[in-house]
Order: sequence, then C-alpha cells, then structure tokens
Amino acid sequence: MAAVALDYGTAMIVIVILTIPVAAIAFASSGEALKTLGKGRFAIDRELPSHGMAPPPPISRQMREAEVRQMLEAKSYRRQARGEPPLDIESELTRLMEPPKGAGGGAIDAELRAEVRSLVLRRNERRMRRGEAPLDIEEEIERQLRDLENLGQ
Repeated sequence: MAAVALDYGTAMIVIVILTIPVAAIAFASSGEALKTLGKGRFAIDRELPSHGMAPPPPISRQMREAEVRQMLEAKSYRRQARGEPPLDIESELTRLMEPPKGAGGGAIDAELRAEVRSLVLRRNERRMRRGEAPLDIEEEIERQLRDLENLGQ
C-alpha cells in the first residue's frame, strides 16, 4: 500500500466530509429523544395559572406598627453611627401611623380638587364635541377623588 501524504487543510476537509453523514443520521434518529426532552418524573408538565395572583392579605395594625418601629430603630442607629442625634422613635411612629389627612373626610387638598375639576371640565368638553351627554361635573369630581383615595388599598 502506498502512503498518501496529506497536508493540514486537506485532512480537515476529509474529516468534515466524513462526519456530516454521521451527524445527519444521529440527528434523524433522535426525534423521539427530543420529544421527551424536559419531560419525566421531575419535570413540571402543567401550565402556570393564567389569572393574576391574589392580593396579599391585609396586615394587622400591630404587625405594621412593629415593622415601622423596626425600620425607625434601624434609621436611628444609622444616624447615631454617623454622629447625628438619634430619632425620637415614639413620636415618629405616632406621626407615621396616623391616617392620612385626606382619608375619609373629604378634606382633600384644594389644589388636587382644582386639578381634578379642570380634568373633568376638559373631559366634558370632549364628550360634548363627540355629541355625547355631558357629565354632572360635581358628581364626577367626587367620583374621581374617591377613586384616587382608594388607589393604595
């Protein structure tokens, strides 16, 4: 037998040409294995629920107060570490835990009420241009303010 001398480039081409059919046969015979990929005993075969997550349950006042107190203590500790005077934790806790000024009494900021009024007036103008019936301005302002108050709940 005669020995054939191959240079590097020719050897690479021969190897690639010989491996292409082997790779094609291996790929064609792996169809069933690819179908079962990701399945089995430990796989998650179910769909995630399509609806959104339920809102978290309401937190009790005592739990909320304990968490706020903990954050205030940490803030006071950091202030002391910087050389600043410590916070009065009890007064800060009382200030933070009291209900907001607009909650429940119609004591809405006059500036906010004026802004909502201007938005309602513009909406009314657009409705009238489209030929729709105008809204009761005061009733719509109150509805908008109620919606704004309930945003955080």
